[in-house]
Amino acid sequence: MNWKLPQDVLYILNTLTENGYKAFAVGGCVRDMFLGKTPQDWDITTSAQPEDIIRCFDKTVPTGLQHGTVTVLCGKNAYEVTTFRVDGVYEDHRKPETVTFTEDIREDLSRRDFTMNAMAYHPDAGLCDPFGGREDIEKKLIRCVGDPLIRFDEDALRMLRAVRFSAQTGFTIDGDILTAMGELAPLICAISGERVRDELVKTLLSDRPATVRILHETGILKHILPELDRCFSVTQNHPYHVYNVGDHSLAVLENAPKKLPLRLAALLHDIGKPDKKTTDEAGIDHFIGHGEVSERLSRDIFTRLRFDNKTKDATLLLIREHDRRFALTKKSIRRAMSIVGKDVFPDLLALQRADSLGQNPDTQAERLAGLKTAMELYEEICADSDALTISDLAIGGTDVIALGYRGKEIGEKLSQALNLVLDDPTLNDKEILLKKLQNTD
Repeated sequence: MNWKLPQDVLYILNTLTENGYKAFAVGGCVRDMFLGKTPQDWDITTSAQPEDIIRCFDKTVPTGLQHGTVTVLCGKNAYEVTTFRVDGVYEDHRKPETVTFTEDIREDLSRRDFTMNAMAYHPDAGLCDPFGGREDIEKKLIRCVGDPLIRFDEDALRMLRAVRFSAQTGFTIDGDILTAMGELAPLICAISGERVRDELVKTLLSDRPATVRILHETGILKHILPELDRCFSVTQNHPYHVYNVGDHSLAVLENAPKKLPLRLAALLHDIGKPDKKTTDEAGIDHFIGHGEVSERLSRDIFTRLRFDNKTKDATLLLIREHDRRFALTKKSIRRAMSIVGKDVFPDLLALQRADSLGQNPDTQAERLAGLKTAMELYEEICADSDALTISDLAIGGTDVIALGYRGKEIGEKLSQALNLVLDDPTLNDKEILLKKLQNTD
C-alpha cells in the first residue's frame, strides 16, 4: 500500500510519533481508501493520553476528554484524535458508561462494530488489521468484530449501520448479523429518533435505497416505521399492480431520483393504503383517499424522527399530490404548476414516473409517454414565462383597490385574474385584466 494521506493527517501522525507515541488513521477513512474513495473524514487514534495530545499541539479543543477525544486544529481543518481505549459496560444499548485507556491498538480495534471499520494505518507501520477487514472488503462482506449479538446489544444503532453500509457499498451482510438483527430487533427502540433518521437518510440516498427491505425482513422496520412495515401484508389486486403495497413502495424508491424529499415520498406515498383498502364486486382492490392518510401518517413519522421542516414540508407536498392527474394541455399543466409550485412540478413528474415504473409493466407505456409529454409542456411554459402565481400578474393589490374593492374582495379579484391568465396567458396585461375584473360585477 502506498496511500497518499493529507498533509494535515501526516503532520498529526508524525508529531505524535516523534513524541514517542503510536498513532494511526483509523476506521472509516481506512475502509474508504481500500474502496478507492477519497475519505471525507479522518479519525486518528493514538497511545497518547488526552493531556499528552494537548501538549503536543499548539491548537486543540478538549472535545470529549472523558472518552479520550481531543480535536486538533490545523488551519481551518479539525481532526479528532482519540486515545486507544477499551469500552466499559453498555447499559443503554448505545454508549458505554465508562472507557479505559490502553496502549494496545488491537484492544482499541476490538471494540469496533464491523471488521471493515476495525483497521488502522500508518505510512511507516503499515496496516493493522487483526480481524480480517481487508479480506472481508475483498469478499464484499459485512461482518462483525466478534459476536454480533454482543456488538448489537452494546449499541443497537449498529444494526441500522449494517444496512446502511450494505446500501452504500453493495456488500452482503453476513448471515450471523442478520440472525442477530432478527433476535435483537426490539432493542432499536432504545435509539433516539435523530439517530434512526440519520441512518435511514443515508440508506435512502445511497445507490441501493431498497436495501431497507432488510429492515422489514429482520423485524426492525416494525419498530421504527410500523406504518410502512404493515404495507408488506397488503395485496393489490388491480390491473395496474403486480406487487403488494410494501414491495411496490420499494420498487418506486428504486426508480426515484437521488433527492431526499423524492426518496422519502417514494417510500411513504402509499402508507395510507392499508386504511383505505376496499374490494369491489369484481374482486378489484381500490384505495380511494389513501393520499390524505399517507400524508397524515408521514407527518407523524417526520415528527417522531425529528426531520427538519424544509424536508418535511417538501416531502408532504409530494405525498399529497402524488396521484394528481392532469390533461396533456398547457392549460391543465399550468394549473397543476400553480398548485404544486413551478419548482416542485418536475419532482412531482419524477415521482409519478417512478410510481409507474413500480406498477404492472404491461400498463406502463401509455402513462410514461404521457409524463414525458407533460415534462415537455412544462419546459415550454417555463420558456414562455407564463404567469403561475398572483405575484406574476400584471396587476397588484393597489390596482384592484383603485377599482373600488376592499378587504377580502382584493384577494378574490386577484385570484379571479390568475384563473383567467392560467387559462390564457395572453390576458396577463394590466388594461385587459382590469377591464375584465370590472365586467365581472
